[in-house]
Amino acid sequence: MYRSGRSAARALALLGALVLLIALGSAGTASAASTLRFFDITASDGVVLKANVYEPDASFTGPRPAIVFINSWGLNQAEYLAQAKSFADQGYVVLSYTTRGFYASGGSIETAGPKDVADVTSAINWMLANTRANPAKIGAAGISYGSGISLLGAAADPRIRAVAAMSTWTDLVFSLFANQTRHQQAAGLLKLAGDLTGHPSAELNATLADFFANRNIPGLTAFAAPRSAKNVVGQINANGPAILMENAYGDSLFAPNQLSDFFGQLTTPKRLELRPGDHAIPELTGLLGIQNDAWTSVHRWFDQYLKAVNTGIATENPVVLQLRDSGAYESYPNWGAITTSSLKLGLSDVHWYSSEGDLLTNATQTGWTDSIPGGIDTTANGGVVLLTNGGEALTGALPYLWVPSVSRLNAGVWQSSYFSGVRRIRGAAKLHLTVTPSNSGQSTVVAYLYDVDVLGNGRLLTHVPYTLRGTTGGRAYTIDTDFPATAYDLPSGHRLSLVVDTVDPLYGDSAPLFSSVKFSSPSGNGSYVSVPLR
Repeated sequence: MYRSGRSAARALALLGALVLLIALGSAGTASAASTLRFFDITASDGVVLKANVYEPDASFTGPRPAIVFINSWGLNQAEYLAQAKSFADQGYVVLSYTTRGFYASGGSIETAGPKDVADVTSAINWMLANTRANPAKIGAAGISYGSGISLLGAAADPRIRAVAAMSTWTDLVFSLFANQTRHQQAAGLLKLAGDLTGHPSAELNATLADFFANRNIPGLTAFAAPRSAKNVVGQINANGPAILMENAYGDSLFAPNQLSDFFGQLTTPKRLELRPGDHAIPELTGLLGIQNDAWTSVHRWFDQYLKAVNTGIATENPVVLQLRDSGAYESYPNWGAITTSSLKLGLSDVHWYSSEGDLLTNATQTGWTDSIPGGIDTTANGGVVLLTNGGEALTGALPYLWVPSVSRLNAGVWQSSYFSGVRRIRGAAKLHLTVTPSNSGQSTVVAYLYDVDVLGNGRLLTHVPYTLRGTTGGRAYTIDTDFPATAYDLPSGHRLSLVVDTVDPLYGDSAPLFSSVKFSSPSGNGSYVSVPLR
């Protein structure tokens, strides 16, 4: 396990303790506006789940709108106490519970499996039987683990009329294995946090063992399928709940591209918000009782669809992007509207005098080749799970690299000319690249796209790994893939740089040592990057 994975797991444990202390402090100073009590829920199979409920005072008459909060991975029912009190003070009944297998709840960690989905229904049943919750006004919400279970619960239980899914996933295979590449730091963090705070199921342990050993990939797919909301989107549409999804551009656990696809398939009231940062960081201060933009949207969403208060959110453009670097917001009627044109940058041959190539504006050059050794890392990398991109959400600073430090012996580097005028990058850039691994079996490349100034200072805009499996040594393969989406204004006088190497500590796959990877641009449309613009 990577040292960075252990560090991130410790950080998650410390975060849980901090959230618990602050939330309990908030609960201890609760006014007469709402009351808190703790209790047990007996699930349908007899497992006991630890829970709490905040209830509004008697000045709120009649049946009340209600929300079920579901904990994040490695945290517990106390996670949402500050936000639960805020909602209860506004007249909501708010139940939070610890999912099975974590902390004092019974059972084992089922990783959003069918038992976890059934537990959402058990929580709703308890709330309807023991509080003034209105059966026609029920919402479900959570961050990370709780968000995915909320979406799956909305497919299984038609009583859920609104969902707020923060730092969420909709495709678990994509999250852990996009482009056939194992997201090892992310999976390692989940395993460490699960071992520290709960009781993983035998199925989860076996699946993660296969994942880390790079075996039984079909088994991973079979495990992830029932845990992916994309596979029940039809039932969600049939039930018709209002769906709010929030995520970060740099989410190292649940990359945002999966959400745009899922969002396009939803026919219910819907909203998608993307912000700078990493997994669960945009929502973090809200857990500490500090209102922020992410939680403001959650309050507006539930007020609109559970309290029937016209907050205006129902008539606003449903795709909302917070720009990186500036913090400004833009909104669009649909995902396709964020991009109005594209800039095709063709990869040129590598120059002998600089050991790097050009990104040719709206042009391609064919017939060239360039090789690098496999399995040797460079200074270009995606950073540390949660910490690197998480810092951007807190400071506004994008991950930094001095691009001249990248070894041209161990990476392919292509740079555009300096642009006159701002380039408004909106959406997912595309990479079309022909590679020829020298070895048979498996090989990996990792591509990074940087904003670079005249001094070579680069800011990482996006990156993507791609693993070829079952390869034949010496055979050419075409890679067509999307970078994770971003929203960024490239300043005038800057240029774009593409770096491609074969190792990144975030991922469990790389090109083997003593192999090589050859880049080329065959006749036809060559190799290129397509940058989405507005």
